[in-house]
Amino acid sequence: MAKDKQTLTGVQKAAILFITLGPEASAGIIKKLPESEIQKITYEIANISSVKAEQKRDILNEFIEMNRAKDYLIEGGIEYAKNLLSKALGTQRANEILNKVTEATQQFRPFAIARKADAHQLLNIISDEHPQTIALILCYLQADKAGQILSALPEDVQTEVAYRIATMRNTSHMVVKEIEKVLDDKLSSVVKSDMKVIGGVQTIVDILNQVDRTTEKNITEGLEKEDAELAEQVKESMFVFEDIVTLDDVSIQRVLREVDTKELALALKGCSEEVADAIFRNQSKRASAMLKEDIEFLGPVRLMDVEKSQQKIVNIIRRLDEAGEIVMSRGGEDAIIV
Repeated sequence: MAKDKQTLTGVQKAAILFITLGPEASAGIIKKLPESEIQKITYEIANISSVKAEQKRDILNEFIEMNRAKDYLIEGGIEYAKNLLSKALGTQRANEILNKVTEATQQFRPFAIARKADAHQLLNIISDEHPQTIALILCYLQADKAGQILSALPEDVQTEVAYRIATMRNTSHMVVKEIEKVLDDKLSSVVKSDMKVIGGVQTIVDILNQVDRTTEKNITEGLEKEDAELAEQVKESMFVFEDIVTLDDVSIQRVLREVDTKELALALKGCSEEVADAIFRNQSKRASAMLKEDIEFLGPVRLMDVEKSQQKIVNIIRRLDEAGEIVMSRGGEDAIIV
């Protein structure tokens, strides 16, 4: 009997994918794989007695989505890929796909073992390093793990590290290799390195989205003193309109009381179905029906006007969050609900 999709290994999924694609299409793909992988996949194909139609469909869709994500990443980077996938599939599903694509390529990334290490263990190892060194390492870690480490650093170091992450661009593979060697000695592992485009505003935004409010406030205020323009970029990127789906219903209802109906209709023009549903389900039937009519009545609108309305609503959300009137999903201690 076929296993559930959630319990399948990567090799088993590949075997089912090749069965689904058929001999001709599969042959062109499988011949490009390493011999060791071909043997594993062939073994799984031979041992699969049956596959449910639903399972075939799910695995084929996952294959298509992951390849689409890889294409977007190559074309325009992580932020570009996230934006396109969010519009098509919703923010949550987009993040799931990008995480899978990232995990699938971890073995080729520097600091692969550091990514598997415990955050507290890493903190003990790197806390006394130069802020530039800490910033470089955090760029290669998962955002939640980097957020835990950043939150535990002294306040003055937090701002310094955050600034260096946000302004970091290309880093020489020699520098990365030297820093890896330090971790290699301390973690007793070998990590390969390569030149990567790392850091930038989106990286620090991803990390700040995982820390508690106190840490975020300290860092953003510190960045304002260091570079006001950069601080504004970071704040504007902290929460985007599509992230409304991460708010709880009570918070969405509170936000809607502050938003003009015409502004909301313009903001929802062309947004994902997931975002629209989050808004409609938190309105009365009459209000949601009127809003849908307003959206249809608008007709074609300029993307610039839509984005302007969306940003106004995002500003309202951030204001309510800062006032403690709504709950935004965050990392650190703020993530604990009692």
